[in-house]
Amino acid sequence: MAKLKNGKLRRKDEVWDPLKNSSDDKHQAEVIPKTPQSASPSYRLAYTDTDFLCREELRPIRLQLELLKPEMILSERGIKSTVVMFGGARIPEPGAAAWAARNETQKQNLEAASVYYDEARKFAQLCAVEAEKFDHREYVVMTGGGPGVMEAGNRGASEAGAPSIGLNILLPHEQAPNPYVTPELSFNFHYFAIRKMHFLMRAKAVVVFPGGFGTMDELFETVTLIQTKRMAPIPLILFGRDFWHSIINFKALADFGTVAPDDIDLFHFAETAEEAWKIVADFYEL
Repeated sequence: MAKLKNGKLRRKDEVWDPLKNSSDDKHQAEVIPKTPQSASPSYRLAYTDTDFLCREELRPIRLQLELLKPEMILSERGIKSTVVMFGGARIPEPGAAAWAARNETQKQNLEAASVYYDEARKFAQLCAVEAEKFDHREYVVMTGGGPGVMEAGNRGASEAGAPSIGLNILLPHEQAPNPYVTPELSFNFHYFAIRKMHFLMRAKAVVVFPGGFGTMDELFETVTLIQTKRMAPIPLILFGRDFWHSIINFKALADFGTVAPDDIDLFHFAETAEEAWKIVADFYEL
């Protein structure tokens, strides 16, 4: 029999449910007498058997679970839209050492790039001011949850008293979420593809700061979806015109013919948090 609540067989969402709760069976299975039979892996409840869930044949289920879990939590929290902030994990806070530098050139460049940490922090604060008007259900800051620019985004939101989301992924480094992510909105992923879906499913704007291969991947995934009309046009803002033009020759792509001339108009450039927010505000007539 299902768990009685106030004399009624109701779930949390008030739907009638006379069936026994699976969580109850999970707890009951943990206290059954230990015998050779009950100790066998084959006896474990399938949905509590992590070894079973990690089998190669269960990959489709794991993909579905990674899509479902954050979606359900964000929906229950009432979050309707996000502002996504991509950028390098290796960019330090102003005044901090460039911990990722491998030589003097990298050290100088990364420490000079700390200006982007400050601008990311300020931009997140501007997002938080707008989000407060919607009870923090719209324009919620979302980052990759790691250090560098990601930390700056979550930090700015936290300093403004706003919740923010972090989508971490298991890597050899940067495994722990930064301390400014709202704990209840801190997620961890195995699959890059599902993580990238979550970045864009609620995105009202995407802001991209200087970064490495991961940042490039996220940028080109976003612009490709917009270019191919698989995603509605939204403000796609690149921070640091000089940086982007120094590493990607956008005009050469258009001149060569591999993208349309107007494809390079799918994104904007900004140098300051205020400039970037104005692009978002003008787009949505805020």
